[in-house]
Amino acid sequence: MGNSYRPMNKLMPYRARGVASWYGTRYHRLPTASGELYDVMKLTAAHPTLPIPSYVRVTNVENGRTLVVRVNDRGPFLSDRIIDLSYVAAAKLGYVAKGRALVEIDLILP
Repeated sequence: MGNSYRPMNKLMPYRARGVASWYGTRYHRLPTASGELYDVMKLTAAHPTLPIPSYVRVTNVENGRTLVVRVNDRGPFLSDRIIDLSYVAAAKLGYVAKGRALVEIDLILP
């Protein structure tokens, strides 16, 4: 049917480069994979394999903007995307209007 993913069960170095998208108001206040309610105004993200919770630094390769988000959900489940960010995270990275951006993500280890 689609891709299958195996979530990481421990923190280890992780870096990836690929396309990020964002999810917005249609999911606002709906439960995430962590059980939290999605909030469009929080710096959160969905990733198919990184531990929940974990933190990643996301850099928009086009404009150099960077920020840290907390992974609290699973997704995106499209083969051409590596991460889904909240609306506010995408806005701060400058790609809301485009809908997606080339990003680099780095897992932040304690």
